Amino acid sequence: MLFNSLPYILGFLPLTLVGWFALARVNPRGGRLWLAGASLLFYGWWDWRYLALLLGSIAFNYGAARLIAGAGYPRRRILLGAAIAVDLALLGWFKYADFFRESLAALAGTAWAPLGVALPLGISFFTFTQIAFLVDTSAGKVREADPLDYLLFVTFFPHLLAGPVLHHAEMMPQFADPRTSRPRAEMISTGLTLFMIGLVKKVVLADGIAPVASLVFDATAQGGSPGLGEAWAAALAYSFELYFDFSGYTDMALGAARLFGIVLPLNFASPYQAASPIEFWRRWHMTLSRFLRDYLYIPLGGNRLGPARRHMNLFVTMLLGGLWHGAAWTFVAWGAFHGVLLIVNHGWRSMVGRLGLGGVTAKPPARLAGWALTFLAVMLGWVLFRANGFDTAGRMFAAMAGHGGSFAALLPGAEVWVELAALGAVAFLLPNSQSLVLGGPEAWRRLTWRPSPAWALVLALGFVVALGQMSDVSPFLYYRF
Repeated sequence: MLFNSLPYILGFLPLTLVGWFALARVNPRGGRLWLAGASLLFYGWWDWRYLALLLGSIAFNYGAARLIAGAGYPRRRILLGAAIAVDLALLGWFKYADFFRESLAALAGTAWAPLGVALPLGISFFTFTQIAFLVDTSAGKVREADPLDYLLFVTFFPHLLAGPVLHHAEMMPQFADPRTSRPRAEMISTGLTLFMIGLVKKVVLADGIAPVASLVFDATAQGGSPGLGEAWAAALAYSFELYFDFSGYTDMALGAARLFGIVLPLNFASPYQAASPIEFWRRWHMTLSRFLRDYLYIPLGGNRLGPARRHMNLFVTMLLGGLWHGAAWTFVAWGAFHGVLLIVNHGWRSMVGRLGLGGVTAKPPARLAGWALTFLAVMLGWVLFRANGFDTAGRMFAAMAGHGGSFAALLPGAEVWVELAALGAVAFLLPNSQSLVLGGPEAWRRLTWRPSPAWALVLALGFVVALGQMSDVSPFLYYRF
């Protein structure tokens, strides 16, 4: 089931909300059971056969967590390693079996038939969520004894398929709070507002620009060579499509959770306004960055073992982060590219600090130059991310450097650039959704959302426009990752 579909908006979400408030006030456990059951229905709507996989993963990790919590130190570490190995093996089979098979076949100079393993929706996210829970259990940070609460922690439908990646301590205390089971005007109004903003981002902005990227990238994948303008238009279009698609999903997830009285962690903070790669990764997919930092970068040694080791840890973390996004060498290259960007950025900061130039680099001209270079680098990385292979990416890069051909018949002219400029103005200049709804910077105080007839009219118009674009419902891009 998709957030941007009529069955979800007009059926599943309101019915689940009514059932939650009706049951949870009378019987909190019954309310949690209702919400867990609804979340399983939400997941099974896509393909009920994968419910067994989800439930099996939950049962295994709950049992493993109980064993880890009750074990002494040496045995606890062994149990933790074994449980994580099983989780990663499951993820590896469903997500990477064909990828590794094809790679081995290429090395052997032969062709092997693909295994045809289907990728279950959300497996990357519910696997990472449970690995974090196992590690926190081993560290004594959490101790879950109720299987129903653990089931709800993993399956809560707003975050199940594409995040945010949650910590147990962020979520379950909220369900235990009696206020959560009572409708609160503030939570419902902010939840609906975030949901509507996310819906417009996805259906109107992301899906509206998606054909520009698809036309050029698909034609390039078939062996064509785009022209200079077409390649840059496609790279910009995909950069905005991915941003508004994923940030739109996150707004809708956070908004839906708030309707139930649950505050999920923020996942985006205007990443295209970042002035450095380091700042970009503190703003883009923030909960995944947090997971990679806490459960990969820091265990590898973080920055505690000197600059050379820190750089290696950064590179390995980003390399594996790239592989997490998809089973293709282009994703690995994308992760490696961002690893190099972060290493260069840290080196630059170190040099600036030694030379005492921190005040200069903080001034607006330097910030503007840093922003332009950062966005350019991020956009070039998205070309690798979107291309179906290195040949396609190579032709796109060649065209962007002025060594391409022409798909002049594919793209209309000025209106594409006007649309791209409008999307850029939103991404580069306006406050992000959370600042807009929950309280933004001083300079944007007049634009900050508040319950009022004017805002109600704006949101209603946005909802009507979005409904008009929902005849062809498209999945969120991160569902495939």
